Amino acid sequence: MASAAFNPAQPKEATGCLVLADGTVIWGRGFGATGHAVGEVCFNTAMTGYQEVMTDPSYAAQIVTFTFPHIGNVGANPEDIESKVEGAVGCVVREPITPASNFRSTQEFSDWMKAQGKIGLSGVDTRALTRLIRKSGAPNAVIMHEPNGGFDIPELIKRAQEWPGLEGMDLAKRVTREKQEDWGGGYWRLGHGYGRADWNNKPHVVAVDYGSKDNIFRNLVKAGAKVTVVPAKTSLEDILALDPDGVFLSNGPGDPAATGEYAVPVIKALLERDMPLFGICLGHQMLALAAGAKTTKMHQGHRGANHPVQRVGEGWGETQGLVEITSMNHGFAVDADTLPEGVEQTHVSLFDGSNCGIAISGKKAFGVQYHPEASPGPQDSFYLFQKFVGMLG
Repeated sequence: MASAAFNPAQPKEATGCLVLADGTVIWGRGFGATGHAVGEVCFNTAMTGYQEVMTDPSYAAQIVTFTFPHIGNVGANPEDIESKVEGAVGCVVREPITPASNFRSTQEFSDWMKAQGKIGLSGVDTRALTRLIRKSGAPNAVIMHEPNGGFDIPELIKRAQEWPGLEGMDLAKRVTREKQEDWGGGYWRLGHGYGRADWNNKPHVVAVDYGSKDNIFRNLVKAGAKVTVVPAKTSLEDILALDPDGVFLSNGPGDPAATGEYAVPVIKALLERDMPLFGICLGHQMLALAAGAKTTKMHQGHRGANHPVQRVGEGWGETQGLVEITSMNHGFAVDADTLPEGVEQTHVSLFDGSNCGIAISGKKAFGVQYHPEASPGPQDSFYLFQKFVGMLG
């Protein structure tokens, strides 16, 4: 089924397809849910963690191409879900889904995809698709699974072309929680599962949910914080009414400039009040916007669990220049050339030199583009949670 040449002629055995907005048709075998979904096609270079990827709200409105050819051997389980809200709409893989062989598995990955309403496509030359994305940028597309093999290709092309794309799209309002929540989950341990948080005499962090991953809150708890999670559009007055010692700005999907229309004024006001702030991914980007920088849409984005990031700037001491292996998932980035005076770049990507961290002079406010909670390295970046909670007294 897989071929380096994407042939518009439908193979006899095809039960799924990926149709790009430029008219390219990529055939394969569908799995998971049936039907169709539209989104931006990206690629992720991680070898595993696919269940976490598919449930990460930062992947909302995206179709993930896994570059690692064998997906499924870990299976699926209820502990590795990052969020109960919308994540990736579908995925594309090289080989048929591998049967589960991990002792923690409770369900086959293909069955889990079906239960979650997510569409999969196997039998695709994912190397060729990845090269296409690297050359031409992340395309808009429709992924479809139809067991009887009936596809209206002109209609699918039309749907892909009419979808507006992620630039200018505020998706945080679609994936944020609807109401305030006192986070009670602790950190995971093998054989014990997730513990319960201890709130006694802990500094209070209010976490603004723009499409957060649950493991971020668990890491804040592990670092010694009590956490209250609030919706993306929570007002400054309502945040301050919770009497926080610090405010966390979460990851999330979509264009930071669009979400920033309502989030940035709140963040600016918190900065003016010298509130300690820590942002991850989208939260990092909106902290930069609040400080006066700009963000930009990336050509292909950074997604995977093996991205090297180097510490730069002042204040690192003997760890100056140290390289962290990080997990990333972002299609927008802070434009380092627009960082105003008083905003220091603290981390850069060793893949392309793009900004991966900032700190605001005279404030207890910093952010990183990558995901320290995803345990790359595996613990290269946990110090960031300790740093933030340590600021709160």
